[in-house]
This record gives sequence, C-alpha cells and structure tokens, in this order.
Amino acid sequence: MRCRISVWVAAVAVSGALIIAGSVTVVGQTAPRASATAAAAAPNLPRTADGRPDLQGIWNYSTLTPLERPKDLGDKAFFTAEEAAAYEKSEVVARSADRRDKTVRAVVNGTQETTDVALAYNDFWWDRGTTIVGTNRTSLIVEPANGRLPALTPEAATAARERRARIERLAEGPEDRTTGDRCIHQQRTGPPMLPGGYNNHVQIFQTPELVALAVEQIHEFRTIPMDGRPHVDPAISLWKGDSRGRWEGDTLVVDTANFNGKMAFQGSTAKMHLVERFTRVDADTLRYEFKIEDPAAFATPWSASLTMTKTEGPMFEYACHEGNYAMEGILRAARKIEKDTDAAKKGSR
Repeated sequence: MRCRISVWVAAVAVSGALIIAGSVTVVGQTAPRASATAAAAAPNLPRTADGRPDLQGIWNYSTLTPLERPKDLGDKAFFTAEEAAAYEKSEVVARSADRRDKTVRAVVNGTQETTDVALAYNDFWWDRGTTIVGTNRTSLIVEPANGRLPALTPEAATAARERRARIERLAEGPEDRTTGDRCIHQQRTGPPMLPGGYNNHVQIFQTPELVALAVEQIHEFRTIPMDGRPHVDPAISLWKGDSRGRWEGDTLVVDTANFNGKMAFQGSTAKMHLVERFTRVDADTLRYEFKIEDPAAFATPWSASLTMTKTEGPMFEYACHEGNYAMEGILRAARKIEKDTDAAKKGSR
C-alpha cells in the first residue's frame, strides 16, 4: 500500500550484511568467475566488476496477467496486440476497487464475505499494474501447455480442503487464520515471487559471493550464497527453504529445497523443489522464471515466467505485524457470533 513507511534503513542494513557475508567463503572454495565468452555474448548488458550481469536495483513485477489461463480462453496461449489492449482495458475496469457490490464471494470466519468488504480500500490504494506481460501470454504459467496448475494429488487436495475449512469456520484461535492474516508470511513473496494487489517490488543486492532479495511486500528478505556450498542438512526445514545460487552463462539460477511445507504455495508440501532463473534482458528488463517439482502435491512439475521492469523506487515497508488489532477483532467477532447463535438456539426452544 502507498501509506507505508520508507525502509531505506533496512536497505542499508542489508547492504552492510552483504559486505560482511560476502567476505566469508567456505574453506577451499572461491566464487565462480564470469567467462570472457559469456561477457562477449551480451556485451551491452550492465555488468559488475567481476563480469557478471548486474541485477542490482529495484524491479517492479506488477501485471494484469493471471497465474492461470482463464478457462474461457481455452488453448489460446498468446493474445494478439489488439486482443491484449482490449483485455487490459476490461481488466482495469473489472478489478477496480471503486466498484462496490454485495456479491458473496467467500465464507470467512463463519461470515459471508461480500465484494465491497473484501476490496476494503478504494482503488487509489491498489497498484496491480495496467498491462499484461510483454510476451502477451495469457497466463504466467508456461507449463503445462494449458496454462493451468496441474491437478493436486489426493493427499494435497485433502490438505487444501482442510485449510479452506479452517478459514471458513469461526476462528478458534489465531492459528486458524492464514499466515498472511497473522503477518508471518504471504505466499506471493516467495520463493517463488508472484505479483499481487500492491507492493510488487523486489530490490536485488549482489556480490560475487552472495545475492540478497528484499521483497517490498511484508518486508521479507532472502540471502542466497553463491560460493558453491551445499544445501543444509535435510533435517533442517525453513519457511522459505534453503537457497543456493550459481551462474549459467548470463542467467542467475537459484535452487531452493528444505521447505517446511507450512507455506503451502498453491498447495505445495515440504517436498517442493524450486528452481528460479533471473536473466537480465536489457537495461530495463529482467526475466524471472521458476519451475516447481513436488510429487507429493502436484501430478506434474509446472513452471511460470514473468518480466520485471527497472524502477527508481523508492521501496516502502508493508508495516504488518503479528498480534495486530485486526486479529483481535476477528477473534472477538467469532466469539460474538457464537454467543448470538447460542442465544438464538435457546430462544427457539
């Protein structure tokens, strides 16, 4: 949201951490150097002192392109230029938060959620973007070819229903609310990263030994060693997994494992294996791709791609914290509904 507090102090802190972390390498290992061949292949790319593509800066990844291809588009993988313009125009209108109605869109905390309440803020506060991805693709998902998420395994589908049931019922405690409601973690902040309603920025810091990502949404940070060290012991699991980076030509490849499964990204489990690819296309464009393999959750692997655009920023803090007053209101409302329901039952006897 735009009413956020600037976090330039945090950015400076991350930069300092990079300098410190960048000076530490695994004994007997050195950071891989860029080859002259790689530099010659794309001579116009901004590069760091060691010859690698310079990915640093603030990148905006807002887009109107949905993760999954809308069903009414069938097998249509790409829009024509005219179709893209028409789609963008219609989506800006359809997603406007100034459009208020009482349509019931979900059940949350034992209460029907209507569109006007779900949108919450008027359109001034939202920043979804006004265009689709530059390729005119109809979905961010590129594989499977239908542009849609693979089917969930029976076990993952059961887990998804259980998560949905916890959200729909009257919250028995904070644990029944999503990690986003509790300001612990939001799925789209990654890894992998996906665009949302606002805060669609990531700042990249880079040294030969370490890359760090500062995501604007919920002020999440990720550090990625580049010195060839292996993943941590499989017994160690993390919310955002354990990331390791390497260069393949001019592409930064980030391999992440050791998830704890609590993130449940689109239904994923602790067995998720993620590979992200960051490729600087030109001075103002960064291509971001990711592939997910999780046989415990998805029938097949799947991958997605989107473009990021260089921006001057600034980055803002999403000032969300666990224990916020909204959580108190959610739980108080649940107890009030229970009390009223009990009273109504007694009165009808």
